[in-house]
Amino acid sequence: MSYPSPLSQPQPGRPSPVPLPPVSPPPLPVAPRRSGAGAVWAIGVLAVVLVGLVAYFLTFIGPGGSLLGMALALIPLAVVLAAVRLIDRWEPEPRVLVVLAFAWGAVASVAIALLVDLGLFLVFRPALSPAQEALSAIVQAPIVEELAKGLGLLLIFVVGRRTFDGPVDGVVYGALVGAGFAFTENIQYFALAMADGGVAQTTTTFFMRGILSPFAHAMFTAVTGFVLGLAARRGASTRGALGPWCAGLVGAVVLHAFWNGSAVLGDFFALYLTLQVPLFIGFILGIIALRREEARLTRTRLGEYAAAGWFTAQEVDMLATSAGRRAALAWAATLRGDRTATMRSFIRDATALAMTRQRALTGRDPQAARDERVHLERAMLARAALFAP
Repeated sequence: MSYPSPLSQPQPGRPSPVPLPPVSPPPLPVAPRRSGAGAVWAIGVLAVVLVGLVAYFLTFIGPGGSLLGMALALIPLAVVLAAVRLIDRWEPEPRVLVVLAFAWGAVASVAIALLVDLGLFLVFRPALSPAQEALSAIVQAPIVEELAKGLGLLLIFVVGRRTFDGPVDGVVYGALVGAGFAFTENIQYFALAMADGGVAQTTTTFFMRGILSPFAHAMFTAVTGFVLGLAARRGASTRGALGPWCAGLVGAVVLHAFWNGSAVLGDFFALYLTLQVPLFIGFILGIIALRREEARLTRTRLGEYAAAGWFTAQEVDMLATSAGRRAALAWAATLRGDRTATMRSFIRDATALAMTRQRALTGRDPQAARDERVHLERAMLARAALFAP
């Protein structure tokens, strides 16, 4: 065989060895489901109720007023949801339960309140006197509305019991239920204000409800959620949680009645500055204290794994503080390929591991031991991926 030139002839030599394929990493365990099918079914039922509620608004308020009211109601809703998201950042709740909480407040609670109001009107035919209106605002509305919202919290406790870990979760779910209720109620208030008094009355109503008190309903129902969360932290069963739930309802009703009474019987702005503003500040301080307690619990539970050699003390410090998590995410962004997402997974699974171990210690979740192993394996795989070359 001839070649064009000596340089084109094949040269004898040893072939380069074919490298072996890299060892495939073990498959990532599927994260445990944090809510049951009951939540999905409940949302489906609420979707049906929503159709009736929309028909009610379109019939008695009209499409124009309903759309205007909805547009204005979205503004305070966005503020409240942003605040709830900040509270829920440490260990986010399952999305399906978040949707259920908001939907219950916006749909079921409003529907229950409307039906009860209609029933009481048909039975007693109350006269529209100032005394009757004050009684309705201070007594009837707080009892009916907080009971309707509280039923949603009890439902979430039942269908999402494995993820209802403590007071912070209760505050989050309660605030979401309250935010949903306030959203639908604001649609009605803003639309009726426009129909009765035009732009001037709508502006006043929006200032009172959307600017001065966007967190009112969220705070009321968060009281019920807080007490229910305390019961969950102690490992209470559904039956055992009924007593705390009732106690939380009493607190929510009293707070609601006090708020309405300040608007009906006294100088609203004076009481707002002297009582409601300090109450709101106290609520914020309480949330901060609960977040610190959640961080302390995370440190304690992960410290038990560190003692067994799964984590280092430095990693526990990082995972148990907001500043440590921010520093870890910033460090992960400097790694090859930007491993921020991997660090987020590590933080999420390590936090879930701490909360799952807490559920296992209380004995209220028979599947906690299995979930604990899954979260631990996921956290270790994410940790290994962070330090991979």
